Amino acid sequence: MTGFVTSKKACCGQGPYNGAGLCTTLSNLCPNRNIYVFWDAFHPTERANKIIVKTIFTGSHKYMNPMNLSTIMALDSMT
Repeated sequence: MTGFVTSKKACCGQGPYNGAGLCTTLSNLCPNRNIYVFWDAFHPTERANKIIVKTIFTGSHKYMNPMNLSTIMALDSMT
């Protein structure tokens, strides 16, 4: 669907699931960040962020109800 391999493990970090500590030079680093949802324990990867922003801006009513951001901006520009 989105091409991510896992959302249960971060790309950069320590401990179980790379979810402990910060991303430092001592961290485990994944070989391909584009297949991970999370960069570290707190932040989505760039690819995940692009999907989130696209959904907010142009997403269907299934995800953005009552309207997405592009519809709000279009309405706002009419005033």
